[in-house]
Order: sequence, then structure tokens, then C-alpha cells
Amino acid sequence: VGVSGVPGTTDLITDAAQVVAFGEANGWPVAIKAAYGGGGRGMKVVASADEAEGQLESAQREALSYFGRDECYMERYLTRPRHVEVQVLADTHGTCVYLGTRDCSAQRRHQKLIEEAPAAGIPDETLTAMGEAAVAVARGCDYVNAGTVEFLYEDGGFYYLEMNTRLQVEHPATELITGIDLVEMQLRVAAGEPLPFTQDDIEITGHAIEVRVNAEDPAGGAFLPSPGPITTLHTPDGFGTRFDTGYDAGDEISQFYDNLLGKLIVWGKDRPTAIARALRALRELRVEGVATTVPADIAILEHPDFAALEHSTKWVEETLDLTGVSAAPAGPPADDDEAPKVK
Repeated sequence: VGVSGVPGTTDLITDAAQVVAFGEANGWPVAIKAAYGGGGRGMKVVASADEAEGQLESAQREALSYFGRDECYMERYLTRPRHVEVQVLADTHGTCVYLGTRDCSAQRRHQKLIEEAPAAGIPDETLTAMGEAAVAVARGCDYVNAGTVEFLYEDGGFYYLEMNTRLQVEHPATELITGIDLVEMQLRVAAGEPLPFTQDDIEITGHAIEVRVNAEDPAGGAFLPSPGPITTLHTPDGFGTRFDTGYDAGDEISQFYDNLLGKLIVWGKDRPTAIARALRALRELRVEGVATTVPADIAILEHPDFAALEHSTKWVEETLDLTGVSAAPAGPPADDDEAPKVK
């Protein structure tokens, strides 16, 4: 449909020599990705020809472990991209619209920590081109439902990454800037109803930030899993503040499943207001029993690089200094009722 991805090949990799040849032709580094994967699982970055064999074997092992299939493909790996995605909705009557963009560049291990909508600091004409490209992708495969088309953005250009054919974790950020209930729209589309709006009806108002609160200890950047029972869960509220979770105090975070404890979503009239509101809400959130990513989330939101939109998908791991940042799980309440709080 005329939407281009990062230079790469759809041929499955059978030998490390293919990786070497591709890197020499298109430039290093090269990303090896699981063909049946997602969420950063089964993805390895090859910096040079010397690493090709070892990284291919590692990617195949991880892909087989997570997805039961070890097939991999490869593409050029951008060095400082932003992860920008477009929310689309398509019904069975031929209508397909895009509902603005989201920036999901604050990541660790290729998995998102903080998402915001709309993507800031990108020219309006580029955002429009992204939206139109996303609709072209959806229409090109006769897609029906809510879906997300993901792009990598770098130096004014954008490249198709993948399409998530489902509702994503970060969909509430789009709901807050559009006023559209995406779950309701999914149900109406599934019932055969036409979408009650067109592209011209979509209005973006203000700025939204979603913070994923995972049961992990940032531990100086290690993000160590912290399974176990939640003894206390006090969630924030107030104007423009929403907290989505499937847990309550007394529930247990399993070591066998994704450790997302909840999602904090805030809205503000502009990006600085949304950042300030997210920080206020994170400091009100109280979780005891398990460690959480909240200290790292605060470090990200307070950093001048984040405010200035200087961050990229690799910024958390390569630039953000999390030395001394930790969130050890709280112990049992003290007799004097002055037990330390994990925030």
C-alpha cells in the first residue's frame, strides 16, 4: 500500500552469513526479530559481523521459548528513534479513521514504560502523513476493529514497524484526548454498526500521559521482577486522573505472567501540565508488598531530556541515570504503625 518500513528482509534467516551480508549492504547495527513474536521478545541487536552468529542463536532460543517458533527475520536498527503509533478504527461499512498519535519512546528491554498522546514535537504535516499511512495499512488488509499501526520516527522520517490488531495497553491515553470510548466502539463495530463519526469529526484536546506501573524493582536500571502479594494499594484520583487495574490489596502478582499492576493515566491542557499531574499522582500512589517501577517513572518524568523531547527508545537504558533508584518491597507493618512506605 505504499507504506515503507525500515530497510529489511521478509526472508527468514537460515544462516548468520545472511545477517553479515545484510549489515554490510545496509549498515550496522542490524535487528534480528522473532517472526512470530512481539513486545521485544526474541529481538537481538547485532552491532557488527562478529556478533552475528551468537545473536542469531540467542534470538532463536528466546523466540522458541516464548512463542514456540524460532523463525527470525532482520532489519536495519535505527540508533535514536522515537516510537510513534497511530490508533485506528475501522468498521464493516468501509469507514476507517485514525485517532491521533501516541509516543511510546520511554522503554526498557523494548517494552514500554510511559506513553503519551499526542506525539509532541513532530510537525503537523508529518503527523497527518503518519495517520494517513496507518489508514492505508488498515484498508490494505481489509481490517475491521480497533488497531494500532506503529512507526519508528527519526530525523523527520518515519518507518512502518508493525500493526497490533487489538486494543493496546496504552489506549486510555487516546481516549482522554479524543473523548472516544474505544471499547464501546469495538463493541459497536463487532455488532455491525457504522462508526458514528468521520475523520473530520476527530478533535484532539490537550495532552495525556499513561504510566505503566509494573511489579519490578528499578534497582539501578536492572528492573528486577518483584512477584508476591500486594498488601496495600492506594490509588490516586482527582481532576484528569484515572487509574486502571485488575488488582486490589490481597491479590498476588504471579511470577508466571506479565507483571503489570496497573496503569495511571492523566490529562492536562498541555504537555507540561500533564507531566506535572502525572508526577503528583505517582507520589500519591502507595503500593506495599511488592516493588514497583514508580521511582523510575518519576525519574523519567522529572528529567530535562524528557521535557525537551530529547529521549528515544534507547534513552532509558543508555542515558537515564538510575543509580541509587530502587523500590524494595515493604515489610510487615511496624508495631508503632510507622512502617516505611514503598512508592
